[in-house]
Formats: sequence, C-alpha cells, structure tokens
Amino acid sequence: MSKKQGKLAGRRAWLALGTVTAYAAVSATGKAQTTVPENGGQNSNSSSQAQLSVQQFDIPAGPLDMALTQFARITGMKILYSIPAETIPGFHTSGITGTYSIAQALLQLLNGTDLTYSLPEQGRINIGVNHSESISVTGLLTDSVAIPTIPTPLLDTPQSITAIPKERLAQQGVSTLRDALRNSPGISLAAGEGATQGDNLTIRGFSAQNDIFLDGIRDTGNYYRDSFNYEQVDVLEGPAGVQFGRGSTGGVINQESKSPQLHRITNLDAGLGTDLTRRLTFDFNQPLPQIANGAAFRLNVMGHEANIAERDVVEGRRYGVAPTFAVGLNTPNRLIASYFHFTEDDIPDYGLPWYFGSPAPVPRHNYYGFSDLNFLRANVDIATVRAEHDIDDHGLLRNILRYGNYERKWQITEPQVNNASAGIITPQTPLDQVKVNRNQLAGQSVETNLWDQADLNYTGKLLGLRHMVVFGAEGGKQTSDPIRVRYANPSGINTVPLTSLLNPDPYQPFSGTVYPSTNVHTTAYSVGIYLLDTIELTQKWELSGGIREDYFDANYNSVTHNYSPSGTDTPTYARFEQTINKPTWRGALVYKPKQNGSIYFDYGTSFNPSAEGLSLSAATYQTPPEENDTFEGGTKWDLNGGKLTVRGAIYRTTKLNAREPDPTNSSQNVLSGNQRADGGEFAVQGRLTSRWEILTSYTHLHGEVVSSKYYPFAVGQPLNNVLSNLFNLWTEYRLSRGFEVGAGTNFVDSRTANTATRTATTIVEGAPGYWVFNATAKYELTERITLQANVNNLLNRFYLDELHPGHVIPGAGASALFGAKFKF
Repeated sequence: MSKKQGKLAGRRAWLALGTVTAYAAVSATGKAQTTVPENGGQNSNSSSQAQLSVQQFDIPAGPLDMALTQFARITGMKILYSIPAETIPGFHTSGITGTYSIAQALLQLLNGTDLTYSLPEQGRINIGVNHSESISVTGLLTDSVAIPTIPTPLLDTPQSITAIPKERLAQQGVSTLRDALRNSPGISLAAGEGATQGDNLTIRGFSAQNDIFLDGIRDTGNYYRDSFNYEQVDVLEGPAGVQFGRGSTGGVINQESKSPQLHRITNLDAGLGTDLTRRLTFDFNQPLPQIANGAAFRLNVMGHEANIAERDVVEGRRYGVAPTFAVGLNTPNRLIASYFHFTEDDIPDYGLPWYFGSPAPVPRHNYYGFSDLNFLRANVDIATVRAEHDIDDHGLLRNILRYGNYERKWQITEPQVNNASAGIITPQTPLDQVKVNRNQLAGQSVETNLWDQADLNYTGKLLGLRHMVVFGAEGGKQTSDPIRVRYANPSGINTVPLTSLLNPDPYQPFSGTVYPSTNVHTTAYSVGIYLLDTIELTQKWELSGGIREDYFDANYNSVTHNYSPSGTDTPTYARFEQTINKPTWRGALVYKPKQNGSIYFDYGTSFNPSAEGLSLSAATYQTPPEENDTFEGGTKWDLNGGKLTVRGAIYRTTKLNAREPDPTNSSQNVLSGNQRADGGEFAVQGRLTSRWEILTSYTHLHGEVVSSKYYPFAVGQPLNNVLSNLFNLWTEYRLSRGFEVGAGTNFVDSRTANTATRTATTIVEGAPGYWVFNATAKYELTERITLQANVNNLLNRFYLDELHPGHVIPGAGASALFGAKFKF
C-alpha cells in the first residue's frame, strides 16, 4: 500500500468503528491478510446459514483489502484468494454500514469489483474472479432491521420501513429519539400528556405513544429517550399486530441497541453548544478471546446538559450507561447480557397556552411555570439476556428475557386561559389583562415490565417450495402504579397563583396547597403466539402471511380522594378488569420484476384495547377493543449497485370502531365511529455517488372522521395531529482534504391539536405549518480526530413543534453545536 493510499484510508477511517485496528493490520504487510485463527470461524458452510445469522458491520469506503481485513475481524471468517492477494488493494469498495448476514455483507463489499466469493469449507471464504454475467444480488441492501419477526431483506418485506442508522444521527448532531424520527415519513410529533410525559408521536394519523419498542420488546416507560446507545432506529408503518401484539394502529418504533463486536472500538465524542449544551459520550468495545471463544464487552456512557434556545428556564439533564457482555459471537451458540440505565432530571417545558383556537400571541420565550418547583425526574433500568442457537444450516432459535423498571416523579405547569380560575375572557380582552391559570400536573409513578420472547426462524422446502417460517411466543407481566396529587382546594378552586399572559413571572413564590388525588395500581398479563411464513412461489413471486393470537388481562385498582368544603376526605374505591382474546393477521404478495426491485400489496390488522396504556375507568373497562386494518401497495428498488434505495407506497388505514363517549351516559364509552387515514409516501436513502449521500422523503396524508353515530358535527373533521404534507431532506457531500458539508430541511404542514368536534361550537385548536433548515460541516484534523459543527434552525424560525389539546410547545430557536470526535 502506498503512502497516498494509506493517508486516504486513514481519513475515511472515522466512518467505521474499529477501522484503526484494521488499518494497522494491513499497513504492517502492505497487502490483505487475515490474522483470525481458523478455529474462530463460523460453524457454517453454506450461504443459507449466512442469511440467517446477522451481524453489525461498519466498514468505510476505501481499498478493498482493508475492508476485507476488517470484515474478517468482525465475522471471525478466514479469507482465502484464488487470485494473487497483491492485486486486491487495486480494487475499491463503497463500504457497508448496518446489520447484514455474511452473504449480504460480502455482496455489498464486492459490488462493482467483478469479484465473487464462495464458502468452500467451515469458517473460510474464497475470493475469486466473477466469470458469470448473471450473478444474483438478492439481499443487496442499504439497510435492514434486527427484528425476529422480519427475517426477510427490506427489499422483499411488503411493508414501509425506514431504518435510520447511527451515522445519520451523528451527522445531524441528533441526541434524542424524537429528533431522530424527523428523518422518517409519516410521523408527526406531539407533546407529553398529563401523567404520561415523554416521547409522544403520531404515525400515519394515529397515536403511537404506546408503540415504542427496544430491540423488539415493548419499551413501556414514559420518558424522553436519548440516542447514545442506538445502532439504528426502525420505523415500521402500518398495523403490526401480527409482529408486536396490541396497538400499532399506524405503526411502531423500534430502537436497536449497540452490541459487542469482535474488533476493538474506543470512541469519545464531546460537544458544546450556544444553547449551553454540554454533551459527552464514550463508546468502548473490547474482544475478550482469553475469557471464551467469541467473547466481547461493550460499554456506552453518556452525560448531557442543555438549555433550549429562545426558551426561558427550560433545562434538560440526563445521564446514561449501557454495558453489554457477549460470548460465542463467532459460534453457533451465542449469549448476550446487557444492562441499560438512564436518568433524567429536567425543568420541563409545557410551552404556551391555547388562545381561542390558536397559540397565544406572546413572545416564544415566555415560561409559565415555576423555575424552582417544576421538574421531571426519571430513572430507567432495563436488564436483558438473549440466547441464540443456529440449527444446522437452516434455522435460528432465539430467546430474550427482560426486566425493566421505570420510576418517575414530576411537577409540571400547564398554562391555561379562559377558564374559571383565570376568569372569563373574550377575543376582545386586552392581552395585558389576561391571566393564565397554572394547572399543576404532579405525582410519581413506577412501571415495570417482565417479558420473555422466544422464536424460531427456519428456512427450508415443503412441497417443492422454499419457506421462511417464523414461529414464536411471548408474554409477561406489566405494572403501573401512578400516585397523583392536585392543587385545588376542597371547593375546587386552584390554590396556585395566576400569572400574566404577556409577562409571566417564573420566579414568583409558589403558594399552592397540595391534596392527594388518586392512587392507582394496574397489573396486566399478556401472552401472544404467532406464526409467519414467506413462500417463494417462483423466482419472481413471493407470498407471505401471518396470524397471531393475543391474550390480554388487565386488573385496575384505584383510590380517589374526595374532599368536602370542610376538608373531610371521603375516598372512593374502584376496581376494574378487562380480559381480551384477540386474533390479528396479515397477508401480502410480492412481485420481483428484477432482482433489485419489488412490487407488493399488503393487508394487515391490529387492535387497541382500552387498557392499552395500563389505565382503565368506569367508562372504558367494558368497551371492546378498537379494530384497525390497512391496505398498502408499494414498490422498492435498490439502485446504484445497491447503494441507493428508492421506495414508494400508497395506503389506507381505517379504525373501524373508534371509542366515543355515550351521549346518554357520560360514564360509558361506546364503539360508534369510524376514522380513516389515506396517504402516500416516497423515500430515497443512500449514496448518489461515492461522495454524495442523501436521505429524503415526502408524505401526503388525509385523516378524518368518516362516521359517528352520536356526533354528526365530528364527521369530516381532521384527526388529531394529522398533517396533510410532510417533507424531510438531509444531504451530505465529501469534499477533498478531509472536509465534508451537509444541509437539511423539514417541512411540517398545519395540523390540529384536539380531537374532532362534537358540537357546532367546539373550538378546534390548530397550528400553522413551518419550514426549518439545518446545516453541518466536518473536518478530519487527523486520522483520529474529527471536528464537527451543526447549526439547527439556521434562519431562527418561530414554529410550533409539539401539540397537545391543553398546550403547545414552540420549537427551539437557532443554535450551534461544536463537537470533536476522538478515536483511540
């Protein structure tokens, strides 16, 4: 390898974890070689086994010999050559990032080189010249998802899925889940609600607050998630009841965690921002062959403090640590144990009050809470053990056991106008005379989740047809124990002092008197059994389908404190139970006109029980589940040699029996309405050239109430937090001499915050659409140090980012984040 080649490879090394190690190995000899012991290889000698066992790859573009050396270190395979090894450095690869099987990863690395591979014996790969003009490129992907119930490559999966890798988040300077989701079509963000603060969002027109998963298992806690331990974020659109159980009307979010690798990683990232951001993350991975074959340890640590640009008082503080230990990574039997701890201690932001259907016309920095009293504190602890076993060359058996504990305490001020406490006002009332009621949301809660998930992936032939079968069962126990207090006296009058709409005083002494409100304990038991099968009818046609049966039993117990004017407490007790047995299913047909493209049609169902969020009431406990279905047709194409993915889809999601209050008995809910969301989306992701990357999408969505038995004024009204148009763009270009620049924009159309109108006089609260522009620049100072600057909301636009029927939260103003990335 020449000095020029070595320098170029070193500059690209920051793109991949562990490349420094590979570079050192290659530079020692000047040609490709593998130092992995022969007995450390995969115990498999067929491509079908490689298609089942997936691993995480992060190999940058550059000389092929360096890429193959790192590939060997990651997989434990030994690489042989049927051509002179000295010729390999003359080839260039576009690299690979994401979760792939060995076969998929090799095809990606060798794409465009006219080289091919074979697996002559256990643990060995032979690289040679491709003499065939019709080599198959099945599985050549730019991304994939590590979800057991989605075993097929995304190209062949009949569902709209967006995979957002950690590299994209690093480019954008993103540190939260909600900011990561701005890269996906079909998603609009919403504000936290009452006692369920945390990430709240809408997918394809329907709430998905209870549809957030961590490595395929429901992440039940209500908290604001950080991205420090993300390998990838997966957005699956459309009902996913077959794959995930209850919920998922519009789709689900899956967070993929970082996992141990068979190469060394030592990364330290530090950042300082104009909004007083101070952030430090550390990612360390160490192979441990002296302990066991295929053993490795990985540790991710994060510390973060920040204010919000153009918002007074608000502050976020969080800390996280995620150690993971694995054995047998390069063997048929693997065991991975992980622990995740996350702490946040915020001064939360419930934004501005609504004012006659629009956000109050006040400065965006106004804060209506109490700087010394408002807080949101959360402690999350999640322990997971995953065991995997390869069954011959055809199957993968997996079991995941998890326990999660989520603790929260909060006191948050929600600003309200035009109510009994603040006084009656009209649109003509001078703003300087308007008072704001500071509604206090306060309490504490503990949620737990004990869950076990077992599944078998098996590929084989039956009646001459190839089947890819997933059979599994999962179940467990979830609990939720919120305790809430209130600041209204026995006569129902708020004891918290009011403040001015135009000039709120966040430093005003707090004089509210606290009273116990409710004490709730909910326990839910769930069991789900599912079977999915993908049948290869011909080389061009695939038929897939699945069925699942869910058992869900929720037990709800509460104590409500009732005070007489004299202050006497007369508590009332409530106990409700909801038991549901419900099937869901899906079916799809995929046509592949070419190996790099697919056209599909998909139908799926899901359901939403009243106790989906572990809460019940006298109005809901007897109400059957809402039922949902989706029709979707779409196409996906891998272009530019598999480095660029283009996809599009049109769909209709219908909630067949939406819950509504019974007009003759307000204490009961009935299933009397239909809601529908029609939409289409288009997305492009990957590399346009070796230097130019892009991620862009457009969504058009129309959601409305189709029918309502008791509320005719609601028919035709838009669904909550549904936008007509959504556009996202992020693009980045590598210049010469180690420079890289990028820019992006988000367009979010107007949307409403409250549910559909029930009377002719109901005020619909809504926010206008907006554009936001962002930019980044990077410079590789040395092979080990990269400098980066990100500017968010470049034009300092005022916009309303997160909506709730009770309040609206402005987006952050212009801010810059300056960071340095170190590799050791």
